[in-house]
Amino acid sequence: MIRVVLAEDQALVLGALAALLDLESDISIIATAANGRQALDALTRQATEAPVDILITDIEMPELGGLDLAEMVRRDFPATRVVIVTTFGRAGYLRRALEAGVRGYLLKDTPADQLAAAVRRVAGGERVIAPELALNAWDGKNPLNQRQRDILSLAGEGLSNRAIGQKLHLAEGTVRNYLSEAIGELQAENRIEAYRLARQQGWL
Repeated sequence: MIRVVLAEDQALVLGALAALLDLESDISIIATAANGRQALDALTRQATEAPVDILITDIEMPELGGLDLAEMVRRDFPATRVVIVTTFGRAGYLRRALEAGVRGYLLKDTPADQLAAAVRRVAGGERVIAPELALNAWDGKNPLNQRQRDILSLAGEGLSNRAIGQKLHLAEGTVRNYLSEAIGELQAENRIEAYRLARQQGWL
């Protein structure tokens, strides 16, 4: 039996996924979660009994998104394989997912039988990527380095250069330089536009 935890913030989608997969004789939905934090809690609880085989998660959820969740699962629950099922087919998101160790990446319009088949394949050690996304996985390379991404993310949250510097232990002038570089790389007018563009491309 393949033990599955589902994480999805839209209740209707969560219910539909659970109902569809529960029809499969070899797949058991042992817990559901409305966000990444709840998913981690579920994995922790289940670990006392038996490891969860598959975590199916969306990307954008409150409290903790699917990509950050995937990185935590890889670190703390290495026996659990992550499958992302999302509406976000951008190459940037897929690249980040692969870098986080995600074993499956499917779109929400994937037919139920294909989703179940993907779960089985991932549980068996394979990697499954939606065919329409695989060809674009490494197009549109992220022009930002890790430090630029960190600073731009904080700027997008409304933090000042000084506050960002304090948080990352950098001089205010250094923060300003990194932001200027990021804005230039993205050919944006200002930090807000740069943040918006980077988010749209899945680079943050």
